Amino acid sequence: MADALAVVTLPTVVEELLNEMAAAVQESAQIPDEHLLSLKFIFGSSAIQALDLVDQQSITLISSPSGRQVYQVLGSSGKTYICLASCHYCSCPAFAFSVLRKSDSLLCKHVLAVYLSQVMRTCQQLSVSDKQLTEILMQKKQKA
Repeated sequence: MADALAVVTLPTVVEELLNEMAAAVQESAQIPDEHLLSLKFIFGSSAIQALDLVDQQSITLISSPSGRQVYQVLGSSGKTYICLASCHYCSCPAFAFSVLRKSDSLLCKHVLAVYLSQVMRTCQQLSVSDKQLTEILMQKKQKA
């Protein structure tokens, strides 16, 4: 699931939970209740919000011919955020405040939704040119 070359990794317990969830989805096409409870225990209300984003199919993997990939997540507020799964980054204010500044959370709901959409295989896919991907990334920077 996670890129083997990623420098930044999630805590082992989260990695293991996501791997177990992926195996369960592959085997029975659903996530067992005990895994959902563990997810809620680790991430609190963000877990429910992330699952809601997955249910709404709000996550899109955007890839370009050069192999670059970013995730775009349509948040519950209607704003679109850029997520980089390889380094657990999101462009949302909650990530900057709760994850980076206060260290209250491991991830924001958008990044968690990205991982859950990978586990549940519900991520939408969009292929764009390298130039289009650069424009998508630059739009986000200019709006910030």
